[in-house]
Amino acid sequence: MTTQPTGPASGTGETVLETGVAGDGLDLEAAQSVLGVDDSRFRHDYLEVRGLRVEFDGFVAVQGVDLTVTAGDLRFLIGPNGAGKTTIVDAITGLAKASGSVQFGGVDLLGKKTHRVARAGVGRTFQTASVFEELSVLQNLDIAAGAGRGPLTLLRRRTSTPESVEQALETVGLAHLRDVQAGILAHGQKQWLEIGMLLVQDARLLLLDEPVAGMSQSEREQTGELLQRIGAQRTVVVVEHDMEFLRAFASSVTVLHLGQVLAEGTYAEVQADPRVQEVYLGSAGATRGARRRGTAPTSATTTDEKEA
Repeated sequence: MTTQPTGPASGTGETVLETGVAGDGLDLEAAQSVLGVDDSRFRHDYLEVRGLRVEFDGFVAVQGVDLTVTAGDLRFLIGPNGAGKTTIVDAITGLAKASGSVQFGGVDLLGKKTHRVARAGVGRTFQTASVFEELSVLQNLDIAAGAGRGPLTLLRRRTSTPESVEQALETVGLAHLRDVQAGILAHGQKQWLEIGMLLVQDARLLLLDEPVAGMSQSEREQTGELLQRIGAQRTVVVVEHDMEFLRAFASSVTVLHLGQVLAEGTYAEVQADPRVQEVYLGSAGATRGARRRGTAPTSATTTDEKEA
């Protein structure tokens, strides 16, 4: 098999790899076989947020949020700019000081340092994939798998690839690119690699911030299928603005507005909620329509822009 660059993908400036694999994407059969392993240790994991409050210099960004997400529930968080979506994720992962209660798998997360939150089985991605671009896909996963090992152990050359790394390669569909430098992966493939890095760290709660931003349509579909498979075993929360992606793949949706939960339910349920239509869906649709017509939206119709 030869691997060579074939040009930019989707206008992102990333390099598309000609992989020689049908569909050039996720190996669904292989991933499903890997994910068929015993999942009993994940079954009782769930995220429970109660009365979460985050305040910055007198400004209340999140006020009294309650949220429960179980394994098998692929939960999407949506809402206008400033609704508190990313701030909630920051609070869960120890990046924002908060009050209230956040528990995962019975472990209280509030007040813990970020590395201790990670050790509790919580993993997070950001809008821009954080991978070691000069290293291969396999090396990236191996480093992530060694996050809990001591310095001397990390320096020793491995005689074989750990099973967790092999499983992650199959799950995220990058086994055929294991020796490829991460820097020349396509945009979507970098996102899959970062998800794989969370899996080898044994993350049981995955918090993903706009995982399909900048992806091609094909990459978006493959990412949605990947999240559904991972979410069948683990607890997955996705911050997203892409309503078509959400409609296709979300198990349930939590709508946030002004730092509070406005509505919760299936996509159809929240779409039919007049409050959601007023503060989010209606204006988001107006923005997309204005873009298709080539006109500039007004200040009241910018809610599907990225949250600061």
